[in-house]
Amino acid sequence: MAIFLTGVTGYIGSYVAHGLLTEHDDRIAVLVRAKNPDEAKRRLWKSLQLHMTFDEFAQHLPRFDVYLGDLHSPDLGLDAANRKTLVESMDSVLHIAASLNRKSAKACFNTNLRGTLTILKMARDAQDHHGLRRFSDVSTTAVSGLRTGDTVSHEDMVQWDRSDFDPYARTKKFCEHMVHELLPDVKTTVFRPSTVLGDSRRPETTQFDMVRAFAALAYMRVLPLNPEWRYDICPANYVARGIVHVHQSENPKYDSYNLSSGTSSLTYRQIVGGLKDAGHKPMVRFAPALGSSFKNIVELGMRTPRKYGLVPAASLMKVFWPYLVQDTVFDNSHIVEALGEAPTPFTEYALPLLRWAVKNKFSYPYAEWPADGDERLAKLAVKVA
Repeated sequence: MAIFLTGVTGYIGSYVAHGLLTEHDDRIAVLVRAKNPDEAKRRLWKSLQLHMTFDEFAQHLPRFDVYLGDLHSPDLGLDAANRKTLVESMDSVLHIAASLNRKSAKACFNTNLRGTLTILKMARDAQDHHGLRRFSDVSTTAVSGLRTGDTVSHEDMVQWDRSDFDPYARTKKFCEHMVHELLPDVKTTVFRPSTVLGDSRRPETTQFDMVRAFAALAYMRVLPLNPEWRYDICPANYVARGIVHVHQSENPKYDSYNLSSGTSSLTYRQIVGGLKDAGHKPMVRFAPALGSSFKNIVELGMRTPRKYGLVPAASLMKVFWPYLVQDTVFDNSHIVEALGEAPTPFTEYALPLLRWAVKNKFSYPYAEWPADGDERLAKLAVKVA
C-alpha cells in the first residue's frame, strides 16, 4: 500500500516527499507529467535536489511508484489497468498539486477544481474498494476571503458570503467543500498554509514569486504600508513538517490546521527592523498614505511597453498587493499543539534568503543529471507505470 502524493514536483510537494522519505517507511505513489520513465526520473530529481544529493535520491527512488500522467486529463491520463492499480494500492491521499496562478481563472479552474475532482473520484473508488486511512487536502489561508485587521480562528476560516481575493482563493475554497461533500465517510484533514516564504534552516529556495515581491519591498526607500500591519509568513520547512506529522498521525485531534505564524506574526515595522539589525543597508520610511498612489503606479507599470521590463514586476505586485494590506493573521494553535513548537520568526532567516535570491538572480542553480546517473540507477528496481 502507498500514500498517493500529488504535486511532488512542486515546491511544497518536494518538501513533503522528502519528509515522508526520511521519516517514514511508506511507499509513495506519485503522478509525474512526462513522456517516458526517464523524463519522469529527471523531473523527480530536479524537484528533490533542493533536499538531497543524487546518491541519496538514488537510494530513495525505489520507494516511489511513478505514474506518468496529467492532473488535467480524465482519470489523470492513466489507462484502465494503471488506474486500477493506483486505486487499489493507495492507503491514503495527500493532495498538494494546485495552480497558484492568481491571475488566471482558467488555470485555477482546470487544475484546482477539475484536477481535485478527479483525485476525489479516485479516492472515492479506493474507499469503496478497501477503505482509505485518510484524505489530506492542502488548501490555503486565502480561503478566509477579504478581511481587514482580523485574527481568524479555524472555525471561521470559510464564510461563503465573504468576497474572495482571486480565482486561486475561490477555487481552493470550493475544493475544501468538495472534499467534505464527496468523502463524508473518510477521515479528512485540511491544511491551510499562509504565505510560505523561504526555509528557516537555509537560504536556498526554488520558489521565487513571493521572494521577488519581498525583495522589491526590501529595497524600496519608502514603503506605502502601515508599519503596524501584520503579515502572516511561515517557512516551508515548518509547513511541510506539519503536513507530514499530522497526515501520518493515527488520530489527529483536529480536522483543519492553519500552517501559519498566527498571533506571533510580525508587523512591517518588526520585519524592517529585523532586516536592519541583521545588516540590511537601505533605510526605509513608512508612508501608508501613499498606498493608493502606489496602486496607480503599479497599474501604469502594467501598461508600459514590454521592452521597458516593468510589466513583470508590476504584474507581480498587483497580484500580491491585496494580501500585503489586509493586516490579517490566522490562528495556528492547532499545529503548534501538534508539533510542540511555533514556526521560526521570519526575521531570523529573511536576510540570508534575500541575499541568496538576489545573488542568484532569483533562480535555483539546478544540477544536471549526472553523466553516470543511469548506470547508478540501473541496479535499482524502479517501478514506473
